[in-house]
Amino acid sequence: MNILSFDIEEWFHILDNYSTQTHKDWIKYPKRIHENMQKIYNILDQTNSKATFFILGWIAEKYPEVVKEIHSRGHEIGSHSHYHQLVYRQKRKVFFNDIEKSIKTIEDLISTKVRMFRAPGFSITESNKWAFEVLYELGVEVDSSIFPAARAHGGMKKYGAAEPTILKYNGVTLKEFPINSFLFFSKPIIYSGGGYFRLFPYYLIKKFSKNSNYVMTYFHPRDFDPDQPIIKELSLLRRFKSYVGLNTSENKLKKWLCSSKFIDIGNAEKEIDWNIVQTINL
Repeated sequence: MNILSFDIEEWFHILDNYSTQTHKDWIKYPKRIHENMQKIYNILDQTNSKATFFILGWIAEKYPEVVKEIHSRGHEIGSHSHYHQLVYRQKRKVFFNDIEKSIKTIEDLISTKVRMFRAPGFSITESNKWAFEVLYELGVEVDSSIFPAARAHGGMKKYGAAEPTILKYNGVTLKEFPINSFLFFSKPIIYSGGGYFRLFPYYLIKKFSKNSNYVMTYFHPRDFDPDQPIIKELSLLRRFKSYVGLNTSENKLKKWLCSSKFIDIGNAEKEIDWNIVQTINL
């Protein structure tokens, strides 16, 4: 099962960097969302693909036409928060208000219930599992926030499953679509989105995915924009991670989508027998 998803945010929504930290900082950067979304539309049109789009409420608020076009093209829409903040740095009430605002902003534009969520930076970790209670309270039924490996923004290494699961925590039940990994010399390798996808050569991505029963992709508009400005405050390592492979990512994704069948989360949800999948109790 191969699933196609995008996190819809601007090119400057880089986490854990002081110069791009809040929406008050974002006004100093030029917008590139429209031209980058057009690249995504072209990829999907040329490969006859449907995807799930996790959209920032800030994008929906500032550029409602982007959300309306995604919806009019028949793609599935979820929330990616409103202000793109790391969840483990937020208090519960702040997180609740942020997600509530994002959901309401999106729902007002598309007149459709938002029932899916992905946290910025996959930042629901062992330390803030209460976030799942908040999502449940706000009507979220399907989550894709778990990164089942160690990473800079936390991850949940002990989750124990890189496949669709039933997640249970403190009386809350959600359908979870975590990011996938591939064991390479006994080490979990993440390859299906963001900087990982841009870094690895196509033949490795194809090899890993061919030998995986489940692939959850996660792309951003900026992943296909080689002309985006460089944020000078980033360290050399962060610059490498943020800008590596931008020249080849568009053709790489087209090639991948043409070589294998990809579906959105909603269709994947329908194909799964949820009575037999693994249940993870957090």
